[in-house]
Amino acid sequence: MQEKNIINGMLAVFLSEFFAFLTPLKWLAFCGIILIVADLRFGVMASKKRGETIRTSRAVRRSINKLIDYTCWVLLACALEHTFAVPFHIPLLPTLVMLVVYGVELNSIFANYFEYKDINIQVNVWGFIKKKVEGLFEIKEVKDDK
Repeated sequence: MQEKNIINGMLAVFLSEFFAFLTPLKWLAFCGIILIVADLRFGVMASKKRGETIRTSRAVRRSINKLIDYTCWVLLACALEHTFAVPFHIPLLPTLVMLVVYGVELNSIFANYFEYKDINIQVNVWGFIKKKVEGLFEIKEVKDDK
């Protein structure tokens, strides 16, 4: 009985530290789940539109693989946050890492959605982000009205 209490206590301490480690980025993990579900839905719809056979086992396996991959990315972002963001005061580093990862997923979602809707549009999330970042650092010439 005492061994069981010791194991439960050790597990509680470990899990509390682990969840404290993950707490700052829990919203990014939730966002990943939403993106996975959206990609699954639009991917299945686009496959039906192409006339492909939908294998449920393959779709579920790929979605679970994405969930595991995104969990690893969230853990990496947490590690980067505790390694660099806290000591060097760079709070956006983990968010930037996850935005890069989720940008790839957004490209896939948009491609599947537009294919399903028969809209011939190529969406490039990276081009959009690049234009916005360039706009932030754009140097504008000021003219004197004298």
